[in-house]
Amino acid sequence: MSTTWPQLDYLEWRETCSALHLYLQIVGKYRLAHTPWLNHSWNATFYVTPTGLASSPIPDGPGIEIVFDLRDHIVVGTCGNGRRATFALGPSTVAAFRANFVQLITDLGGTPTFNDTPNEVPNPVPFSEDHRDRPYNRDAVQRYHQALVAVDRVMGRFRTSFLGKSSPVHLFWGAMDLAVTRFSGRRAPLHPAGIPTLPDDVAQEAYDREVSSAGFWPGGNGLDFPAFYAYAYPAPGGYRGAQVQPDAAFWHDGLSEFILPYDAVQTAANPDEALMAFLVSTYEAAAGLGHWDRDLLECAQGQPRQVRPHSALQEKNTATTMDAPVEREDGASKGRYHAVIDGNVAEMTYSRAGDGLIIIDHTEVPAALRGRKVGEMLVRQAVEDARRDKVAIVPLCPFAKAQFDRHPDWQDVLRQSQI
Repeated sequence: MSTTWPQLDYLEWRETCSALHLYLQIVGKYRLAHTPWLNHSWNATFYVTPTGLASSPIPDGPGIEIVFDLRDHIVVGTCGNGRRATFALGPSTVAAFRANFVQLITDLGGTPTFNDTPNEVPNPVPFSEDHRDRPYNRDAVQRYHQALVAVDRVMGRFRTSFLGKSSPVHLFWGAMDLAVTRFSGRRAPLHPAGIPTLPDDVAQEAYDREVSSAGFWPGGNGLDFPAFYAYAYPAPGGYRGAQVQPDAAFWHDGLSEFILPYDAVQTAANPDEALMAFLVSTYEAAAGLGHWDRDLLECAQGQPRQVRPHSALQEKNTATTMDAPVEREDGASKGRYHAVIDGNVAEMTYSRAGDGLIIIDHTEVPAALRGRKVGEMLVRQAVEDARRDKVAIVPLCPFAKAQFDRHPDWQDVLRQSQI
């Protein structure tokens, strides 16, 4: 088990987590008040660093950056004239934290103005009036930060395999979620909004384009455990029933999102790859069922010091890939197609439902092969075999279904109820 994925127990540090959440809101609202609006509220987020969470430069006074140092447990402010100010994180009240932060901004030559009311929390109390004593569990905060670093690493790698518009990996202080979002490039219907203590226009602007989004919560938001989530807006037909990975992932009716408990990743033989499987499979469900232009939007996962090839060269590489042999292993109830390309194995699995029907249930293409139409090659081979063997296909896998949607000439092998 990787030691970079610490154990997290939300109930153990719930009160500390709530306090940290509100502290982040105070600083986040200061950034929001002084930074020009950037699409989807990206102007207000935090970013994971090796020591904690950073605001990036805020255009106030001489230019100010705020860092929550979650290893040494201090809030650090620096500004463009070289000044630095700090105060300690520890047992406190929200009102006292606010007062310390206002003094820090003043000392740095900034203007400490911002909205005084929390967002996206039940029964919000103005920061300046919240005098309830709050604990501070230093060990739990450090483990949370360690988890953020690990999650940020995997999400950052996941982000590299997408050429379309994508958010940074960033932490939203409203729900305290570390998130990454991909966009189809198409407009979305007006979002219904109605999120408690969040202005409707903020929610509607955030979802004015089609998205596939994934993130990490330390706990809360209806869950008493840390978890990863994934959703699509608008959710395409069949999305909630899509098969996603790993096996511990499930659809949460109350949240209308896929959920993967953090513990299932932390205890996996390879935590990074377990999380990557969740990110990839939930995105593929959204993109496949939503008919995104995946050939235009996707590419192979980025590697250090390897420049992504120009599309013209990529097409040439794809043409070579399509000549690779596809092998089939066919059993009495299950089977698979697979191909080995440049030492990487891509596979598509299926189940038999009688003599005349196969159900394609999963397609797995390694990151190094994405963008080279390897998955399409596997589905094409299944189509050719189905024609020869006179069997029908049900593409349960979202990727396979998307391939059938793109190829009207393959409709003859679909089970009639699928057409």
